[in-house]
Amino acid sequence: MEIPRQTEMVELVPNGKHLEGLLPVGVSTTDTQRAEDPQHCAEGKGFLQKGSSKQPHFTDFEGKTSFGMSVFNLSNAIMGSGILGLAYAMANTGIILFLFLLTAVALLSSYSIHLLLKSSGIVGIRAYEQLGYRAFGTPGKLAAALAITLQNIGAMSSYLYIIKSELPLVIQTFLNLEKPTSVWYMDGNYLVILVSVTIILPLALMRQLGYLGYSSGFSLSCMVFFLIAVIYKKFQVPCPLAHNLANATGNFSHTVALEKAQLQDEPEAAAFCTPSYFTLNSQTAYTIPIMAFAFVCHPEVLPIYTELKDPSKKKMQHISNLSIAVMYVMYFLAALFGYLTFYDGVESELLHTYSKVDPFDVLILCVRVAVLIAVTLTVPIVLFPVRRAIQQMLFQNQEFSWLRHVLIATGLLTCINLLVIFAPNILGIFGIIGATSAPCLIFIFPAIFYFRIMPTEKEPARSVPKILALCFAAVGFLLMTMSLSFIIIDWVSGTSQHGGHH
Repeated sequence: MEIPRQTEMVELVPNGKHLEGLLPVGVSTTDTQRAEDPQHCAEGKGFLQKGSSKQPHFTDFEGKTSFGMSVFNLSNAIMGSGILGLAYAMANTGIILFLFLLTAVALLSSYSIHLLLKSSGIVGIRAYEQLGYRAFGTPGKLAAALAITLQNIGAMSSYLYIIKSELPLVIQTFLNLEKPTSVWYMDGNYLVILVSVTIILPLALMRQLGYLGYSSGFSLSCMVFFLIAVIYKKFQVPCPLAHNLANATGNFSHTVALEKAQLQDEPEAAAFCTPSYFTLNSQTAYTIPIMAFAFVCHPEVLPIYTELKDPSKKKMQHISNLSIAVMYVMYFLAALFGYLTFYDGVESELLHTYSKVDPFDVLILCVRVAVLIAVTLTVPIVLFPVRRAIQQMLFQNQEFSWLRHVLIATGLLTCINLLVIFAPNILGIFGIIGATSAPCLIFIFPAIFYFRIMPTEKEPARSVPKILALCFAAVGFLLMTMSLSFIIIDWVSGTSQHGGHH
């Protein structure tokens, strides 16, 4: 389909906001109209005249969501279950290297959001898939929609998996039982369905993301509680931990270290209890991809932008930077204090390490509940972009219909529940999907879409911003190759080891 000339050559005002008569009214219906809310675009003529005094308007619809709510939503989208694994990452990189990596990743994520916003400002479209369409036609649109769908279904599966595995343990501890019993409310599969139907589905049926600001705020406060507990525990848990951890930790080197510590050899204990600032070991390389994806929120950026009150690129960039900054501080503190509590004894899932110290610790129990609540409330936010991608792929120019809205959400949740219940090993496959779709969404797509969408009159192919964007895509490609090769090496070595047991 031919893209009309006028849309390509939008004049930009010096501050980067585009002028009003952005789209010839005739074009807006076919080319930029979004699958979401066509009734808002119906009176295109009146809309453009009305809006001429205000900020530049996009062709989709008037947002209602405040600045604060948008920050909550975006922060909630960023904050995944990854925060539980960061202390382990720090044990394998050392404090200084970890801080350097985290900072680099935060800055790169912010830059990548800048590219997305700039591209969407040029064409007046606020849907990731539509940017793909503008840059590469239908293949671009399908690639973006596919990456978002896979990435977010992977994320939702891992969240529901946490509910499935953690909730029974929490209930068991609440009831003060030593061993799990076979009652239905101790069965993770029933519980995950129950949570999906009673909490996640109603929230996922909201028509706009803005309404989820309250639940996002609550979800974030649960994570703040987690953080406070981790910091408090640092001063509670004695450093050379007693024998129970040594026996529980299968890792031979840890056991040796802890047994030495048990002998109360003062120098040994002191050595085990000193933080390392710079570590390189066999695990270090694995932590880089984990950290690179610590700030994935790119599928959610444009939907949140769409619903912003008085939207402007600058305002949305502030929201993104603030969200990333808040998460950056939380990530660093959680990793630091988790690491300083257990040093090299820390596990890849932080909360398990605490429960080995004292399985019936009330504070850690509350923290687990808080993490479960936070994870549950993140699922609806992650589901939004997937539903949007499905609508962009299958129901392009159709009116909003509640039936379709409800059916897509229910269908998605049903599929994810089935995956989590019947194919728990699917997480390994999602590891591979995550290793391919996350770099695409964070690094590769924003950069190449920007390269294609930004008119050459304004920025020639050899201009600094475009060269930077291409380097950025190359970084993404490098990360993708790295994480995939690690996963494959892991699989190969894993199968060869298991081969011996069978």
